[in-house]
Amino acid sequence: MKKIEAIIRPEKLDDVRRALEASGYPGITITEIEGHGKQKGVTQQWRGEVFKVDLLSKVKVEIVAVDKDQEKILTAIQKAANTGSVGDGKIFISDVSEVVRIRTNERGEKAI
Repeated sequence: MKKIEAIIRPEKLDDVRRALEASGYPGITITEIEGHGKQKGVTQQWRGEVFKVDLLSKVKVEIVAVDKDQEKILTAIQKAANTGSVGDGKIFISDVSEVVRIRTNERGEKAI
């Protein structure tokens, strides 16, 4: 099993959710986060004043899936979240050794 974590732009969340549902993965966890990558934030201007925003609003989407569905999920996220601009985000993939459904005590892929 794999845990897929995608850090995306907040305005792309609806597109990513629709793409994941269309690919068969409606079960996701969403967290509003802040951070920055190599660009170290952005410089903005408001009422003639220039200021730097170090931490940008992002959304983290988390999914646990069976190994065989990893590429399908990655493709759905990449297509839906891509704007072609700096700050589109990143996708992290890690192994999940066990999953337990609390309600039924099911384990492994049955618990996803």
